[in-house]
Amino acid sequence: MADHPLWVDAVLAAVVLGVMVAGSVAVAQHPGYGAIDVRDLAPHSLCLAVIAAGALVLRRRCPIVVLALTTLASVAEVVVGAALPAVSDRSPVVSVAVVVALFTVANRAGRAATWRIGLVVTVTGTAAAMLFGPNPWYAAENFAILAWYAAAAAAGDAVRGHRAVMAGIRERAEHAEKTREEEARRRVAEERMRIARELHDVVAHHIAMVNVQAGVASHVMENRPDQAREALTHVREASRQALEELQSTVVLLRQQDDPVAPTEPASGLARLDELVEGCGRAGMRVAVERPGPAVPLPAAVDLAAYRVVQEALTNVHKHAGAGARATVRIERVPGPRSGTAALEITVRDDGRPNPAPPAAVNGGGSSGGRSSGQGGGHGLTGMRERAEALGGAFAAGPAPGGGFLVRVGLPLARPGEAQPEPARRECVEPAVSFACPSPGWLLRGRRS
Repeated sequence: MADHPLWVDAVLAAVVLGVMVAGSVAVAQHPGYGAIDVRDLAPHSLCLAVIAAGALVLRRRCPIVVLALTTLASVAEVVVGAALPAVSDRSPVVSVAVVVALFTVANRAGRAATWRIGLVVTVTGTAAAMLFGPNPWYAAENFAILAWYAAAAAAGDAVRGHRAVMAGIRERAEHAEKTREEEARRRVAEERMRIARELHDVVAHHIAMVNVQAGVASHVMENRPDQAREALTHVREASRQALEELQSTVVLLRQQDDPVAPTEPASGLARLDELVEGCGRAGMRVAVERPGPAVPLPAAVDLAAYRVVQEALTNVHKHAGAGARATVRIERVPGPRSGTAALEITVRDDGRPNPAPPAAVNGGGSSGGRSSGQGGGHGLTGMRERAEALGGAFAAGPAPGGGFLVRVGLPLARPGEAQPEPARRECVEPAVSFACPSPGWLLRGRRS
């Protein structure tokens, strides 16, 4: 009712009443072509017209009731007119109100209900006009009533259908807008996670090296100044490398004009020797095993493999100590499906843990476990996210015979072929040989 105030329907009812009165007068005066005289109005037609027009004021609130009332008034007009010889030659005019009421019902009810109700009203009104009207049953006036009723029902149904289509379009537009907003929020969250993971991987390794070398310099400053100066040199070198990688990452994040600019730093396994040398300067002994010939890797896999090794060695340095020994093994192995391949990265240390209890993780979960005093990190979580983002899998935990083992499998799609989604689901399962070691060595806990 807010969109259609009551006074609008009252004005419409008044207009309909005027049309009905004018029609009754015109019929009364037609034979003689005389002046219009109010006294020539049929009293019963005038009363029924007023009742029907008054009912139209409430046509939006109770359309079915109004339609029933106007239909009865129209039938009563024909029947009473047939019983009064003085007005028996007059055509019914209350059917005008029935047309308006039927249009309203068709505009508000469903299509099936519209045609059922319209059929009843049309048959009733037309039959009354044919049986009791002033004209023969086959007269054009009777079929005109049929046509007007059918047109009213069809017009009302068409308006309702158009309104439903427009409402559907608006709903789809709103849903699409909501979906776009949700997709934008999801992409923003993913980008934030990617940036956080990249910054962690870029900075954490070098900061860990700086921390160790600074501790060495502080410890030997008085007794062995030459060794302290060497440690400070390593601190400066690690700091410089961290700053350069951080600046490179920031530059990439700021590139907006070039749509084909890379979105990841250019690190890869080609820098593995440099990474191993840095660990060696920190007192670690790292052995790299790369059985088989070197093969080109997709950029995403190359970066992920490098970051996994970098974070795993950082964890070894943090938890096993500066004198720890670690073995890095990178090899191409068969994938979970026939004809596919994967890159398997294994990093294992010799097990010189900090006093805090060891922990393990297989797949997901939040970071936790022992730390080196700086608080828990997000290294294992970052490695798992990198692996799963490429459809691979991640597992980490205490290794048989001591030490800690990190194993990551990264599927290698065929050239020009995207990695299928089912392969990702298979890789996450521990039973997949290339990605997850046997669950027997996995214990509860976590290392971060």
